[in-house]
Amino acid sequence: MLWWSPSRTGARMNTGAGQPERTQVPCTGWMDRRAVVTVFGIISLSWMCLPACAQMRIPPETVQQWANTFGKQLSALSTRYSGSLLLQKKYKDIEPIVKMEEVNGMELVKKFAEEMENMLGRKMKSVKRMAEAAEDADFYHEYNATLEFDYYNSMMINTVDEDGNNVELGGEFALEENEHFNNLPVNTQQSVIQVPTNVYNKDPDILNGVYMSEALNEVFVSNFDKDPTLTWQYFGSSTGFFRLYPGIQWTPDENGVVTFDARNRNWYIQAATSPKDIIIVVDTSGSMKGLRLTIAKHTINTILDTLGENDFVNVIAYSDYVQYVEPCFKGTLVQADLDNREHFKLLVEGLHVKGEGKVKKAMKEAFRILNEAVTTGKGSLCNQAIMLITDGAMEDFQQVFEEFNWPERRVRVFTYLIGRELTFADNVKWIACNNKGYYTHISTLADVQENVMEYLHVLSRPMVINHDHDIIWTEAYMDSVLPNTAELFNTQAQSLLLMTSVAMPVFSKKEETLSHGILLGVVGTDVPLKELMRLAPRYKLGVHGYAFLNTNNGYILSHPDLRPLYKEGKKLKPKPNYNSVDLSEVEWEDTEDTLRTAMVKGETGTLSLDVRATVDKGRRVVFLKNEYFYTTINETPFSLGLVLTRGHGKFIFTGNISVEEGLHDLIASDVTLANEWTYCETDIDPHHRKLTQLQAVVRYLTGKEPDLQCDEVLLRQTLFDAVVTAPMEAYWTAILLNESGIDDGVETAFMGSRSGLMRMFRYVGAEKRAAKKFLSASDKDNLFTLDHFPVWYRRAAENRPGRFLYYVPKEDMRDVFREHELDISASSGPQDHDPEYEDDGRILIAATSVTVTLGPRTAVAGAVGVQMSLDMLEKRFWAITAQPNDTDCAGVDGLCPLSCSDNMDLSCYVIDSNGFIVISKQRNEVGRFFGEVDGSVMSQLLRMGMFKRISLYDYQAMCKVNPHSASSARPLLSPFYNVMAALKWFTSNVLLFLLDFNVYGLWHSDRFVEAKASFHASSKKSKGDILQPCDTEYPSFVYEPSIKETNSVIKCGRCQKVFVIQQIPDSNLLLMVVQADCDCSRQYSPITMEPREVKYNASVKCDRMKSQKIRRRPESCHAYHPQENAKDCGGAAEIRISAILFLTSLFVSTLIHR
Repeated sequence: MLWWSPSRTGARMNTGAGQPERTQVPCTGWMDRRAVVTVFGIISLSWMCLPACAQMRIPPETVQQWANTFGKQLSALSTRYSGSLLLQKKYKDIEPIVKMEEVNGMELVKKFAEEMENMLGRKMKSVKRMAEAAEDADFYHEYNATLEFDYYNSMMINTVDEDGNNVELGGEFALEENEHFNNLPVNTQQSVIQVPTNVYNKDPDILNGVYMSEALNEVFVSNFDKDPTLTWQYFGSSTGFFRLYPGIQWTPDENGVVTFDARNRNWYIQAATSPKDIIIVVDTSGSMKGLRLTIAKHTINTILDTLGENDFVNVIAYSDYVQYVEPCFKGTLVQADLDNREHFKLLVEGLHVKGEGKVKKAMKEAFRILNEAVTTGKGSLCNQAIMLITDGAMEDFQQVFEEFNWPERRVRVFTYLIGRELTFADNVKWIACNNKGYYTHISTLADVQENVMEYLHVLSRPMVINHDHDIIWTEAYMDSVLPNTAELFNTQAQSLLLMTSVAMPVFSKKEETLSHGILLGVVGTDVPLKELMRLAPRYKLGVHGYAFLNTNNGYILSHPDLRPLYKEGKKLKPKPNYNSVDLSEVEWEDTEDTLRTAMVKGETGTLSLDVRATVDKGRRVVFLKNEYFYTTINETPFSLGLVLTRGHGKFIFTGNISVEEGLHDLIASDVTLANEWTYCETDIDPHHRKLTQLQAVVRYLTGKEPDLQCDEVLLRQTLFDAVVTAPMEAYWTAILLNESGIDDGVETAFMGSRSGLMRMFRYVGAEKRAAKKFLSASDKDNLFTLDHFPVWYRRAAENRPGRFLYYVPKEDMRDVFREHELDISASSGPQDHDPEYEDDGRILIAATSVTVTLGPRTAVAGAVGVQMSLDMLEKRFWAITAQPNDTDCAGVDGLCPLSCSDNMDLSCYVIDSNGFIVISKQRNEVGRFFGEVDGSVMSQLLRMGMFKRISLYDYQAMCKVNPHSASSARPLLSPFYNVMAALKWFTSNVLLFLLDFNVYGLWHSDRFVEAKASFHASSKKSKGDILQPCDTEYPSFVYEPSIKETNSVIKCGRCQKVFVIQQIPDSNLLLMVVQADCDCSRQYSPITMEPREVKYNASVKCDRMKSQKIRRRPESCHAYHPQENAKDCGGAAEIRISAILFLTSLFVSTLIHR
């Protein structure tokens, strides 16, 4: 501890009211100046005394003086180098000539919805043309079992053998990079064929289908000519091949395997069938051990993969008794969204065999669930089916069916006979054939996919016979098939990575097959949500405004706060539940679900909410008053919502300027436009795709490209802003050329307007700048994007014009959102930051807003700022906060002279209004939350009310699975297994292979590769490394300026910590001086912003999982047709068994019957 003397500091300590000042240690009774003691005694006694009774006195008036001086310097630097006064004056000067209008949110949302309806309508017309062409081609095609036909196989094109010759089904295929298709090499004149590895690419069915569908090439090209905004067009055949336009070279996985099967994709499944309620009944009796149970699990997972968010499901296991795989779902159906499907898969993995199989009870339970759903109006209220997965059925089922299903046969029953044994095949087939279902025999893992898909063809029969071409729209999804997906993950806003697909079924129109209801496949096209959201331009919505889309099930289709990715190691991956995020989980302030309910029902209306929004990756909270406007998008299951924030998006001003004058100022060297905004549509004509938005605007205004489609309102605003802000370049240049020179550390001046126009001026060259990334093309956070306004613009808008806001951007700081870190269990410390990196990129941003006011109406015109190096500001700060030794200390109550830089017993900080450190002696503390550095002082500030803790919630978080929790979720398992794992599996299970695999599977290696089952235990990770979806609560902190206390004392055991805090004028900054020699870490833990997982007890968790919020069912349902040929209900196993195994099976069956 300290002890002070006049010779060291001149400190004056008050011993009490009315007491004379003493210039000595304030601990009388231990020392006597006249006593002669040894040096050892003095040190010992001082050490014992001072911790208990010494208290530092920091003069508040000194700290206030420092804050005022530093604030004046900051303000002077920011004002001078940004040119804020000039810019505000220029916008003030034009107030008499502009018009201020109130934005009509309802009118705006209806207009946007109509434009989206027109855009999506064009996609639907393209799909209809594809379906008609495919059906006509099939009608005139005669099946040829011996057909030989070469086609472009996407895996083989441009591939040669060892002799340099084109491989079979390959050939030269011209490819050229195309901006419209994410810069992938494509062929816009030709489509290609993709065939999954497990399907024989020269099978007669494949060859006939490919030959027939060649007619689609012409339609693909024609569609693209008519609507250049179209992206991928495709035809997924029921036989397994996939025709894709434009043609690309398909990239297999690292094992050379193509696992993509169009028939597994949501667009195919939803178009092929109407909504459905499915009960999966699986046999877990003792006879299902070994490979049979493995095949059964894979069959369940494959069935689950065929379900979508309009479907409902449950899974029941049976042996001696009936067991719900998820006890929480007992007696009910749950929505088959991605979250629930994955949950079922994890539980199915834990199934074990035992006892005797008594299926009758399980079937009765399944019928009860389905009947109750119809009675209560729950579920899909359309198709209903039971999927029975078993290795045999010996009980008499007729009574069950008579009681629950006959004569209407409303519930279809599909049966899957597992294993090589055929003894009970007749029984199992009888069940399916007498309940309008389908029977299949699955003897190997390779059989699962093809056999499961049969049920979709059966469910599609009524629709096919009726020739009802229902158009479907999928939920949002992320296309992970394309080769450059990883690059897109890292370069685009997360919420704009998703897409939706529009699809339509293709039927056989041949009279001879009408009653069979033959589904030929599904045609479709993708619609990137990024293109859809361009129709709700940012400039019309204001700083914090935004548009969003949700589905008939209440799930988010597009929203700026949707975060579908999480980080695993260094890779970004889609979250398990990324496309089943409910609107109420993003707009969580709507606690009554008022907004969600209205939008799901397709209503039109408005709602006002006070919300806590965040900026800067969730680290800072802003309080907004939002007005929501919403309506439905006709002919789709989607609804559009629009948010305008009072004070920012409520008013808009317009002014007139000549094109010549505006164009002159627009082409200045310091001007850029928001390249992700649509000033002019550059994606229609291929010749325009290489143009930047600024280039396109200039060419349009100069008449060089008069056919460009441009946003006239946005162009007028842009030209007006270009003229008003034009003097900024001359001002910044004059500052640079001024004889007094530039202050070291001032690097970049910048401004941005509501029209997305930016001006930037570099005061120093790149080699001297601390900020290497700021305002570069890769600095998305600080640029105008399709997703948001710049961070500095959004934050400046929350402050009055002329008052600068300061903050330190930290590239290496973690998001508070959990999924962006693999491990956030510990608070960040000095070791988490690289000082060398920070020295190179430590900068301060200063920004202020610029407004236009007409009477009571005010609109934000833009923001202006300056970027400075933190080194320069630190030097100024340390100089200001160091009193020289000759300071006049008369009348100063406390330490004098006082110095932040020289006194090791003092810690001095500059923090911002959210508690983040801007300046500190310890450079690795800059950018961190102050509570992490000193929990005791932060606790006291919270108690004083100087800072408030604001609770925020994240319903899209990813949390680590607790490795010690028995109830924690198992890892999500990869849907496929690599070849080496398959070989390992084969070696370790060779005996089972001899018993359960057949000769056909040996000769067809492609089918064996498919046996790389997703459920193999070797693909699991340890629980401690697994992330799973969760809900979290995390804090944000806000300074409360109305609290005027400036100093306080914290008692920490045997010492007391003193601190003084003062606001730095005309800023969002605070100056804090803290006694550093009193360690309070034992009494006060650090206060962090780490998210805390919200734990739910079993009952609450169960209720949340099975709760069914309001949803809007699809309008069409095709569950029955009187002409359906129900006799087509399956037959012998698709895979032929070997003669030896057949005889063995027959012998075993005979023994069993004896």
